[in-house]
Amino acid sequence: MSKLVVEVVEARALKAKDGNGSASPFVEVDFDQQRQRTQTRHKDLNPHWNERLVFNVADPTALPDKSIHVAVYDHNHRKFLGRVRISGISVPLSESEASIQSYPLDKRGLFSHISGDISLRIYALPHGGSDVAQSIPVVDEPAVDAKKSESYENPFAEIDRNAKAEEVYVEKKPEKETRTFHSISAAAKPTTLPELRTDFTRAPGPPAMQMVRGPRQNPEFQLVETSPPLAARMRHATHFRNGDKTASTYDLVEQTHFLYVNVVKARDLPVMDVSGSLDPYVEVKLGNYKGVTKHLEKNQNPLWKQIFAFSKDRLQSNQLEITVKDNEALTKDDFVRRLIIDLSEVPLRVPPDSPLAPQWYKLEDKKGMKTNKGEIMLAIWVGTQADECFPEAWHSDAHTVSHHPNLAITRSKVYFSPKLYYLKVYIIEAKDLVPSEKGRAAPEAVVKVQAGNQMRATRTAQIRTVNPQWHDELMFVVSEPFEDMIVISVDDMIIPGKDEILGRVFIPVRDVPVRHETNKMPEAPRWFNLQKPALAIEEETEKKKEKFSSKILIRLCLEAGYHVLDESMYFSSNLQPSSKYLKKQSIGILELGILSARNLFSMKGKGQKTDAYCVAKYGNKWVRTRTLLNTLEPRWNEQYTWEVFDSCTVVTIGVFDNAHINDGQDQKIGKVRVRLSTLETDKVYTHFYPLLVLTQSGLKKYGEIHLALRFTCTAWVNMVAQYGNPLLPKMHYVQPIPVRHIDVLRHQAMQIVAARLARAEPPLRREVVEYMLDMDYHMFSLRRSKANFTRIMSLLSTITIACKWFNDICTWRNPITTCLVHILFLILVYYPELILPTAFLYLFVIGMWNYRFRPRHPPHMDAHLSQADHAHPDELDEEFDTFPSSKTSDVVRFRYDRLRSVAGRVQTVVGDLATQGERAQALLSWRDSRATTIFIVFSLIWAMLIYVIPFQVIAVLVGFYILRHPRLRTKMPSVPVNFFKRLPAKTDMLL
Repeated sequence: MSKLVVEVVEARALKAKDGNGSASPFVEVDFDQQRQRTQTRHKDLNPHWNERLVFNVADPTALPDKSIHVAVYDHNHRKFLGRVRISGISVPLSESEASIQSYPLDKRGLFSHISGDISLRIYALPHGGSDVAQSIPVVDEPAVDAKKSESYENPFAEIDRNAKAEEVYVEKKPEKETRTFHSISAAAKPTTLPELRTDFTRAPGPPAMQMVRGPRQNPEFQLVETSPPLAARMRHATHFRNGDKTASTYDLVEQTHFLYVNVVKARDLPVMDVSGSLDPYVEVKLGNYKGVTKHLEKNQNPLWKQIFAFSKDRLQSNQLEITVKDNEALTKDDFVRRLIIDLSEVPLRVPPDSPLAPQWYKLEDKKGMKTNKGEIMLAIWVGTQADECFPEAWHSDAHTVSHHPNLAITRSKVYFSPKLYYLKVYIIEAKDLVPSEKGRAAPEAVVKVQAGNQMRATRTAQIRTVNPQWHDELMFVVSEPFEDMIVISVDDMIIPGKDEILGRVFIPVRDVPVRHETNKMPEAPRWFNLQKPALAIEEETEKKKEKFSSKILIRLCLEAGYHVLDESMYFSSNLQPSSKYLKKQSIGILELGILSARNLFSMKGKGQKTDAYCVAKYGNKWVRTRTLLNTLEPRWNEQYTWEVFDSCTVVTIGVFDNAHINDGQDQKIGKVRVRLSTLETDKVYTHFYPLLVLTQSGLKKYGEIHLALRFTCTAWVNMVAQYGNPLLPKMHYVQPIPVRHIDVLRHQAMQIVAARLARAEPPLRREVVEYMLDMDYHMFSLRRSKANFTRIMSLLSTITIACKWFNDICTWRNPITTCLVHILFLILVYYPELILPTAFLYLFVIGMWNYRFRPRHPPHMDAHLSQADHAHPDELDEEFDTFPSSKTSDVVRFRYDRLRSVAGRVQTVVGDLATQGERAQALLSWRDSRATTIFIVFSLIWAMLIYVIPFQVIAVLVGFYILRHPRLRTKMPSVPVNFFKRLPAKTDMLL
């Protein structure tokens, strides 16, 4: 007989229950009709037990199906303090694999007042040396009937068999089984992982409505919840006790103090050179840290205006030494004057206080004597990262030198994407074209349009004539300020590969009319004269004009009612139209605290460390933290804020290695995406997120980033009403963009954004922007195709489970359940008006039941769901192959590129099907708490309405509504469709 060991370690922050602000807790553990308890710790809200409770396991194979119930009680009258339920499938099968886990205490009912968490260490021990690991099956996929699952043909089965066969041939040793457990560090102890909780998200009824347990992934790729000492948490505790909420800046990051030294200017400096000149600069030294200003040639009254920031955690001296030196090109720099300041008298400045006024200080000579020759103006204070001079200061913890040529790219900056517009060019017809060759009857005309770097062409005119017609609409992406020129040329296709220009038109983009309103028709088309290629624009306007010229009829329009997609629709951060007049009011504020990172991978090779910085993108605002040089444990502690116009959007945070200090290319360390609708309002989320990067050699973890997130809603009514509004602006539905144009336009928009941000100073490099926007996400990937197929099969498995449950009812496998179903069936037959109320009421009950097991952490990259943790090398080689392919054979290259192009579309369709099914699952899973609340409240109201209103009336109304006349219809999607499309799916969790 095997043993189950439950070590009760400690509990923290328990609720006081004895009326005197304390409690006397003990722990009671139930397993398989066995109950044991610990000793009582009197008057202790943070008790330590360190007791081991041992239970018998009669059947080790049944351990994954059992549960361990842990409850905490107060010794006085057995008052309930909280409970935890742990699935047996999560129990490690040896003591060496077990680690201490921290579990938040759950309520027993809706009105329970519970707080705190409990730390346990649970593991199984085999009896007599028997290997329990071999007898307990590990269930990584949802339970599916084997016979029924064979009916689904897996298109990747043959590929998987070949891949596995190759793996078996190469590696003889079987891969060790992975288990989902997490260690608790001394700095931060994580809460219960969601994989350990979802096994209990079940409601009474058929398994089809139960939450399906997802596959487990490597514990290294999971989130780790932390509790850093943030002002926001302490403020929330004060608000909970006292009922007030004090406004504070930088409350999502750990407050870091800096010693700021503002070197403004100097006057009357003595001349040191024989020539009578002075090239002064200032050296600010604090312990081993030294900052240097730029030197000014031949200036006895220099003006520097440079600020230095020394981290208070690294202060190595109580004195600040400021030395003025004379720059010498060939010899050692000469000492001019110096000043020593005691740090004990430095004042503390807290914004929004006004900046500290600088003061004049007399300088000393080498002997420490004050002289009348030489003064320096300084401002010295102690502040935090909330100081307005923080971004532009020289930081002792970020910079090694003061005047590196690329020093500017190590500072924190804020960028804004350019405002993008869609440009529509409608080519109608041309008149009086003159063939390029004499004797040619009529040209085979085609129109080519170029806007910036984008080129489009119409179809060839169906009839070869000197007055051809096309009626083709071409779309481009342009940005403000409108500096590009639209070049429209009419070409004669003489032979394949040889075109002759018949005429051109040059139109500035700034002259194109802008359409803001969706119900307003574009301006009427205009006739333009086609200039001959031999004539320049100036010759056409300034010299004698020709008596005859060909003409072309064109309609141009800048569409401001669309939202120009510059990122994937699945994880878009902005859904606002281009026109500022059509934008909606904000509904909230997103605050992001970029705290730190740990265990970063050395991106510069062995013996060197990483120069890490973060980039966060939401809406059209990009932020970049300062670069911390030569460290694998950077601590940024920078906070940024965005306005939120739609909660169904995604914020992206990426970590990069700054290689431009040495004129290299920045390398990606990983990124994180978080959907705002999955965040509870006014709750602070602090987690370590794994930084996962997929390379040609496989999935790599390059470290973890520590983030603090908070979404604050300022307009609840507008936010709730948005769930019934379309995702995109009205123009996308009134005049939808053809599907064949969407990917091309999005790629062009990405290119414009990358080019514009690369022109900023300091630049946000192209490789960074392309990685943040997922430039190559639309390309074919066998790995992503397999992941999407797995998502669909997971949804179909729910139907299989429902069929199996119905078969069990029919075969009387569970007599009690079968009798209850018979009774329910008879009731619904005799009272059919109860069918719909019962169904909606059941949905309401399921939603309320699953509320207790709602996700407690934001979504993150799921390596197992992405099929990235066990991707075959050949699949990765195909995914990272260039497009077009770099293969040697021309035939293979052609077929290979064609396969990838077609398969990319199939992959998108499969992903869309999986997204729809996952959105249906999200109705009751509380992934989006606001959407689930709306749905279950609607279900309750609808259940009552259906009960009151006769069923026949509702059936007639619904039928007439579905069969209504086309005049009563609108092109805008209905409210249920809008609500459904706003539900979150697992798409933003895919790598």
